[in-house]
Amino acid sequence: MFELFSFIQYLLLQGVGLAIAIGVGGLFIFTVLRKLHSPAMTWALFLFFFGTCLFLYVPMGVPQTISFPFGLKTYGPSDGPWLPLKNVFSFFSHFKQFERVADIAALPDVTGAIATTEEREVEIRITAKEVLSEIAPGVTMNYWTFDGTVPGPFLRVREGDMVHLTLTNDQTSLHHHSIDLHAVTGPGGGAVATNVAPGESKDFRFRALNPGLYVYHCAHPNVANHMAHGMYGMILVEPKEGLPKVDKEFYVMQGEIYTSEKMGAKGLQVIDAGKMLSGDAEYITFNGRVGGVNDKMTAKVGDTVRIYFGNGGVNHISSFHVIGEIFDTVYPEASVGGTLFKNVQTTAVPAGGAAMVEFKLDVPGKYILVDHALARLDRGAWGVLEVTGEENKDIFDAKIDPNAPSDGH
Repeated sequence: MFELFSFIQYLLLQGVGLAIAIGVGGLFIFTVLRKLHSPAMTWALFLFFFGTCLFLYVPMGVPQTISFPFGLKTYGPSDGPWLPLKNVFSFFSHFKQFERVADIAALPDVTGAIATTEEREVEIRITAKEVLSEIAPGVTMNYWTFDGTVPGPFLRVREGDMVHLTLTNDQTSLHHHSIDLHAVTGPGGGAVATNVAPGESKDFRFRALNPGLYVYHCAHPNVANHMAHGMYGMILVEPKEGLPKVDKEFYVMQGEIYTSEKMGAKGLQVIDAGKMLSGDAEYITFNGRVGGVNDKMTAKVGDTVRIYFGNGGVNHISSFHVIGEIFDTVYPEASVGGTLFKNVQTTAVPAGGAAMVEFKLDVPGKYILVDHALARLDRGAWGVLEVTGEENKDIFDAKIDPNAPSDGH
């Protein structure tokens, strides 16, 4: 109940503040007119101004949307980051019916390479679903998701496959959703064919022409707003000859969350579109929440590791780095078939982009994944890869202080 109270409190403060501003402004105008004119003239002028406002406002109709902050104006090609008023009312009335997800973070472990080299018909079914979960302990958000996690499921096909994708919007959702896959050659990346209302399903087929690692996301207007709520994921199109074999593969995506209240404020949070437009993220996370990939990534000394790393954005470039490791191979911007980078410390991943990094584990310990714009550590952009096995003093020989700072910098 506290979650809903905190959300209503924010709305009331905004609404009461607006009402106070209008009331005080009206009183001020009336007082000035009263001092300058007789009572009859004062009321006549006041009613004239009031009537003029009604004349200009009423033809516009009753507002159908609400923005945070109020009165936000944008100039994009489609609707701004506003919420339909009916959806806001529905959210309050159906609050107790929303599914509560204990851990919104998608598991970072992914399955191995596709066994066959033959072109296939691949069926993919995804459900858009709006749920409640925690960004951080005690900090709750209404996430909009693909299959109930952030990021959505890791999709894996092979170059040349014909993919039949069906998107269903769960009947409990309040908003329309769609899916745009950057791996698709066609209008909207599939979004024009998958704009689904709550309870509706739509499908389309596409040929996976280009190998690589690609982001997918909801593309229903306002696109940035849907992505800031968690609607993004990745699809790997393996080349026909496959990728080099590795022992472990991990799936990690960075994302930004723009809550109305400051970082750490408890209760249910609403997305602040003003902060989103200015890139002022309160939380920057790996896999949807603070600590999203902690205690979930394990490997052994001697393993070769590949990390599929994506950036759900919607504003910042990620400077992906693993503290204490060097990337033996980087597929820059997730390019497959182009030039590979060797012996890389940090790789840039643009918003809506991806990278693949590979490295061999030589020394046991905890390796911290970060965006090396390191102020973002404190906003949640970090994770842990725990490596077990025998020490190799020929590579690293040191007495490790158990009380030493854990971030490695």
